[in-house]
Amino acid sequence: MNSNLAIGIVGCGYWGPNLARAFENTSGAIVSALCDSDETRLTSLQERHPAARRYTEFRQMLEDPNLDAVVIATPASLHYRQAREALLSGKHVLIEKPMAGSSVECEDLISMAEKSGLIIMVDHTYLHSPAVLKIAELVSSGEIGELKYINCQRLNLGIIQNEFNVAWDLAPHDLSVIIHVMEEVPLVVNCQGGSQMGNGIEDVVNISLGFSRGRFATIQNSWIEPRKVRQMTFVGTQKMIVFDDLKAIEKIKIHDVRVERPPRYKDFTQFQYSYHYGDCYIPRVEQREPLCVVCEDFVQSIRGNVAPSSCGRCGLEVVRILEACSESLRLNGAAVKICQSRMSPDRSNALAVEKSLIELNA
Repeated sequence: MNSNLAIGIVGCGYWGPNLARAFENTSGAIVSALCDSDETRLTSLQERHPAARRYTEFRQMLEDPNLDAVVIATPASLHYRQAREALLSGKHVLIEKPMAGSSVECEDLISMAEKSGLIIMVDHTYLHSPAVLKIAELVSSGEIGELKYINCQRLNLGIIQNEFNVAWDLAPHDLSVIIHVMEEVPLVVNCQGGSQMGNGIEDVVNISLGFSRGRFATIQNSWIEPRKVRQMTFVGTQKMIVFDDLKAIEKIKIHDVRVERPPRYKDFTQFQYSYHYGDCYIPRVEQREPLCVVCEDFVQSIRGNVAPSSCGRCGLEVVRILEACSESLRLNGAAVKICQSRMSPDRSNALAVEKSLIELNA
């Protein structure tokens, strides 16, 4: 391995340039190759990274023996095939969300990476956000009491996709945060939505996730809203947290508000809810770009041969929920149990992966 990890980026459209910039500013990494089938996009990005070799064919880029890792920022339908080819070529892989188009594909990629001793990471950027990490810390410490539910809104006008519905496009961000903060995967999902554009692909969805102990989370996603909204509310028994990612600073506000039920009463006339209104305060949060933290984590994971914080298993858990959402949509919003992973997070025996895949396909 070179002193600097040689990074190749495939996909120079929407997100690829951001990844190239972030890796160029990451210690221990250098952008050495760029790949895209569109010559115009490829030329535009290479002007900003003149030292990088250019490729219009992905397999040609993989033949470079000096390339250490591949970053996949192409449309989601290509993620599985390109990640598989990169792993077969002995390259570490960072994939944009969603990890793949099915949980079976995700498990196959995880199995391949484990067998080859390679790192596979999914760019769930929000898991590296200082604001999200602060929220997880506040919840875990009991600052807001017992977490009861999470409400998420991720709305904007476009970009409308032709391959996957809006849940597959936008919900992975919220799902990864919800799982991280709840510290468990949901048990059941209800998903309703519709295709307002009439192309058969849902551009608006409402997702409800059920967890243990009566906890739940809701997600609203839309491509056809006049406003761009990126908000999450975390409601505890003592306090509530509002996270607005569109704010440049002061992204988190903690509201010392709650509703209290009277401990005892003789009859209904004595029953009255009590509303507590306290202060609103803003905790200090480190100002760092999450994408740069993603790139640092990827490089450090390869150097230390340790699992990254958003490993392949994280990607698998999110895709399992998205599959359940699609099934619920097909059933007109009916509740669907989420298939729990057969893959143990700390397992090291690659044969267990093969057994899981055999059982899944049986």
